[in-house]
Amino acid sequence: MEAVPTFAHGDRLTRWDLESITDVHRRYELVDGTLLVSPSPRPLHQRVVARLLAALTPVCPADCEVLPAPVDVVLDEHTVMIPDVVVGRRDTFTERALVGVPVLAIEVVSPSSQHIDLHLKPARLAAAGCPFYWVIDPRVPSVKCFRLVGEAYELVASGRDDELVVLDEPFALTLSAEALISHY
Repeated sequence: MEAVPTFAHGDRLTRWDLESITDVHRRYELVDGTLLVSPSPRPLHQRVVARLLAALTPVCPADCEVLPAPVDVVLDEHTVMIPDVVVGRRDTFTERALVGVPVLAIEVVSPSSQHIDLHLKPARLAAAGCPFYWVIDPRVPSVKCFRLVGEAYELVASGRDDELVVLDEPFALTLSAEALISHY
């Protein structure tokens, strides 16, 4: 079996097509049936993910779980995303994926993913009803935390460098971009 099957140009792919891909060197996602391919993340990106996991896990309620990518988030038959960090209710996780809407999706912006992380993913997650979306840009460095209000995300907290970002929801937490990226 080839790592990436051949799909006909213009085919609207499904989550089942996505599951047929066995290549482990890239990240494959679907948005409205269109395949998105991302390179594997760099050490700075993974450092931020690890620090987010360390900060979120102790404050996450017992009925939820915090997991790093790659975890498929199946929003519908044609949209399967992989947030860098996802918080979901335990009853929405299957053996294969989180099926349904996460509580929180977090993206760590890379130059190759900037448009997807800042525009495409939040639009699809908002349409699905994901209540919280955060974006960390390690190049600035900055943290931006959004809450779904109506049909769109509104910025509820942000900080650059060593500014503290104090949150009450979805969990009580204080973050700074500098602490997420620093070598200590």
